[in-house]
Amino acid sequence: MINVTLKGGVVKQYEAGVSVADIAKDLGMGLYKAACAAKIDGQVTDLRTLVTQDAQVEILTFEDEDGKKAFWHTASHILAQAVLHLYPNAKYAIGPAIDNGFYYDFDVEKPFTAEDLQAIEKEMAKIVKSGIEISRFELDPVQAKELMKEQPYKLELIEKHSGAGEKISFYKQGDFTDLCAGPHLMSTAPVKAVKLTSSTGAYWHGDSNLPMLCRVYGTAYPKASELEAYLAAVEEAKKRDHNIIGRQLKYFCNSDVVGQGLPLLMPKGAKLFQILNRYIQDKEEYEYGYLMTRTPLMAKSDLYKISGHWGHYKEGMFVLGDEEKDKEVFALRPMTCPFQYQVYMNDMHSYRDLPLRYGETSTLFRNEASGEMHGLIRVRQFTISEGHLILRPDQLEEEFRQCVKLLQEVMTDIGLIDDLSYRLSKWDPNDQEKYIGTPEMWDEAEGLMRNILDHIGLEYKEAVGEAAFYGPKLDVQIKNVHGKEDTLITVQIDLMLARQFEMTYIDKDGEKKYPYIIHRTSLGCYERTMALLLEKFAGALPMWLSPEQIRVLPIDDGQLDFAKQVMAKLRSAGLRVELDDRREKIGYKIREAQVEKIPYMLIIGDKELESGSVAVRSRKAGDLGAVSVDEFLQKALEEVRTKAK
Repeated sequence: MINVTLKGGVVKQYEAGVSVADIAKDLGMGLYKAACAAKIDGQVTDLRTLVTQDAQVEILTFEDEDGKKAFWHTASHILAQAVLHLYPNAKYAIGPAIDNGFYYDFDVEKPFTAEDLQAIEKEMAKIVKSGIEISRFELDPVQAKELMKEQPYKLELIEKHSGAGEKISFYKQGDFTDLCAGPHLMSTAPVKAVKLTSSTGAYWHGDSNLPMLCRVYGTAYPKASELEAYLAAVEEAKKRDHNIIGRQLKYFCNSDVVGQGLPLLMPKGAKLFQILNRYIQDKEEYEYGYLMTRTPLMAKSDLYKISGHWGHYKEGMFVLGDEEKDKEVFALRPMTCPFQYQVYMNDMHSYRDLPLRYGETSTLFRNEASGEMHGLIRVRQFTISEGHLILRPDQLEEEFRQCVKLLQEVMTDIGLIDDLSYRLSKWDPNDQEKYIGTPEMWDEAEGLMRNILDHIGLEYKEAVGEAAFYGPKLDVQIKNVHGKEDTLITVQIDLMLARQFEMTYIDKDGEKKYPYIIHRTSLGCYERTMALLLEKFAGALPMWLSPEQIRVLPIDDGQLDFAKQVMAKLRSAGLRVELDDRREKIGYKIREAQVEKIPYMLIIGDKELESGSVAVRSRKAGDLGAVSVDEFLQKALEEVRTKAK
């Protein structure tokens, strides 16, 4: 008999070799029917897995993140099976679960149309209704290749993942078999509600030199009502999409002759950028003791060769020149750290000088793939609130804490704090060529970061292979309205690059030592943050961030002089005010200001002119009645001061 510790610490005994599925049945048929996968001692696994020794077992349902992934992964196999029923000559590639559903890539004669997707959906419904049992089996590489001999993409994957003597796992449902690590549901039956959402092109391995495949996206739920709720949320998300709102409200635009991934900030967007930038620079400089630098947008390849970027990141850089032909080759900078190191190295430093905190509003350039471009969220030129802290080892934890404190204060002020999650991004010891430094240095750096995060009490997940090539990162993650997760802010511990540059300080003992370095941002990428703010507030930004905070609306020309006086007074107090002096009806002016998401409208008619007051209309609360100009001014300044949401 073995002891199985269940959720809540309950311990039950079972025969050794019991399956997780049978444990779920024993706990109740309701749980078994809802079960999608399991965790055994913290490792996500299949319900078919046998428990052979004492273990902690957690049954995962669709309510759990990993349960959803198993559910959606099964749905992707149902999609592939349906496609092969309708298109027997199709070649199938990969079909993972993603944040809000799944996709599968196919090599077919022509891309699927909307009508094709409807037909595939119907075939998927038949497969689900059949309740086909799903089974798992393993083959050695030779047998696996024989089974998949008609599927070139699967053969490539088998070749890639065939280690010495390793078995290849497969899942089979009826007449469909797929190379897969799992986990999967026990049958197709639970996938009650399916919606295929789109069909797009996608290069195999994301490489434009390889075949273009047809990628079908979809989502699935255990109940039709849950799918309907999700689709309704998607429609609402479309209304909040910064790509739509940002263009409608004229924050940014794009130009084909300028180029993809190079958005143009219009006056409103430029003003929002300026507001955020001034806020960050003042906060960092005056509250957190940063020294501002301003460094070039490009450098010779020599700099990047020292830092390691040339060897580890060159494909992501815009290179100016040809190493074989030109005496000097330059590249636009993808990050600022090597430049700020040159500032540090311009002087000798002792242990008494540290920590040194360098900050810069840095415009960076990264050669993102064309298929990755998305509005302001993923671009080729962007600006970040970048900083590098050069410090002694004994200062690391306190300075790291202050970096986290700063970013959390910033995110609280702008209104995104509740949407964040945290990730410790680690190196991949199985792919050491991607990194500089030794395994011992990586173990030390990751151990230091983990201890600090635990001391802070921050909840975080760990992700292998997501570290920078020179050190582990705390990645602050956020999702856009469509559920796509991106990194907004990073705080990185670097024990490597000081050695690359021979950056030193004189310690108490008179010896030269290599400093520790923290790379960090406080707001992250300005463009991405602006996009997320537009989505979070559906374009109705908090007053302190609004490019135009107040619009003065005289009813006719008789109040125009007084309206100009009101505008001048508010502007002199630091508020952003515009005057609408067009000869339009007041109702039209109000509606237009409302559509443009202006926080306050000050309406002035003869009554207000006589009393020296303004009729206040709030974007959120509607008509607030007439008040004196001074009273409104004080309330407006307080709303800005407190950064009210």
